[in-house]
Amino acid sequence: MFSRINSRITPATWRQPRAILWAAAGVVALGFLIALEIAARRYGQPGPITNQAQEVIFAPKSGPLLYASMALMMVVLSWRQRFIAAGVAIGIDIAFFLVRWAVDAHTTDGRHPFGNGALWVILGFAVIAITRRTGRERDLLLKGVGLGLLLVAGRKTGDTWLLITSKTRPTVLDQYLATADHALGNPSWMVGRIVKATGPIGAHVLDYVYIQLAVAAVIVALYQMRHVAVERRFPRHHLVRTFLAIGLLGPGIYMIFPVVGPIFAYGADGGHLAMANLWPNTPPPITIPHEMPFDEITPRNCMPSLHTAWATAIFIHSRKGPRILRFAGTFWLIATLGATLGFGYHYGVDLVAGVVFTLTIEAAMRSLARGWDRSGIQLVAYGATVFTALLVAYRYLPLEMANHPWLFGPLLILAMASVILGYARTTGLWESKAVPARQLLPKREDFDLAATGPSTPITYGQVP
Repeated sequence: MFSRINSRITPATWRQPRAILWAAAGVVALGFLIALEIAARRYGQPGPITNQAQEVIFAPKSGPLLYASMALMMVVLSWRQRFIAAGVAIGIDIAFFLVRWAVDAHTTDGRHPFGNGALWVILGFAVIAITRRTGRERDLLLKGVGLGLLLVAGRKTGDTWLLITSKTRPTVLDQYLATADHALGNPSWMVGRIVKATGPIGAHVLDYVYIQLAVAAVIVALYQMRHVAVERRFPRHHLVRTFLAIGLLGPGIYMIFPVVGPIFAYGADGGHLAMANLWPNTPPPITIPHEMPFDEITPRNCMPSLHTAWATAIFIHSRKGPRILRFAGTFWLIATLGATLGFGYHYGVDLVAGVVFTLTIEAAMRSLARGWDRSGIQLVAYGATVFTALLVAYRYLPLEMANHPWLFGPLLILAMASVILGYARTTGLWESKAVPARQLLPKREDFDLAATGPSTPITYGQVP
């Protein structure tokens, strides 16, 4: 009887639930994009689908991101195929550049003169996967194409979300965060003065780090997926999964806690809608906070700081890499923190919430990849509780936080540190329980003994 049952269980049978799950996820993602497209159209703006379709022909908004997306897709290709794909992308971009130059179609609105070629190559491999590949090779190539397109779609989706926040949230809660920020010593004002003192060089470096965060994520992800072309499968967990989850869930918090940032609410960029032109020279006075009206253009994208969240995720995933990658991850995190505060885009309390937000999502994504257990559930539940408590405190206790900084300042740091410590301990326990494949290999000295003919039995253990 058991032999008959086992004979019915084929690899195709095992793959069916996963295929159904991927199909359902694709349908949900397509429905989400269509909903955002409809919402953007209501406000007279193109949505993520239209914006992405336009970049097939017109100058793209982010050429480096498109090439980074193509690099992600190419992890499933051989080196020969990678060189051919890169050459085709560059050739297409040169052709587009010459046509635009011939018809005097200059790129405007911060658009890049390159990137179309990368998108054409990604779409071309999608066609190749459907028409020229079968079985596992088709699945692997489609996953690579999907990974590249997801990164681009995430950027377009984020832009549409920011538009929706500015249109649907006429008032902002900046006064609440500015008041609560007194508990941390108004770090945005302090770092803003430091960045201003460094002059244009420091500002340009921080601005580049801030803008090209997705490219840094792709570099780390490429290292994590460096063996995909050989092993013919993706790792169970990698940076892109966490990166996309942060981008998907973060804008939902924007809708709950709309904030524009100190440079708009308390600086010159806010114009006549700003409380006063105080940033970064004069910290705001401690007063009873109120909701304040703002324009329908500025995104409400401060709480939590997703740039801090993404940079934290890059830092975490770079820890397993070589020294240069660990150094780059550390630099990108520090520089991103300096940019978010130094340019007046965020308050200090935004960054605290962003770190907790990231560790909670990262714990959930790792648990999803390895299988949920008690420690994973507890860590995610604790992180979500701390994050919720931070939002509640910022909204309903800002005056108390400002009047008692000696109490609430350390409490904020301890709350963040407790989530960091919990994450480090739990993931360390997970890794200690995992048995690496290398432990099944013989020790190096065992090979030496085998070559000389040992008189005692060979023992097996971990390769040093």
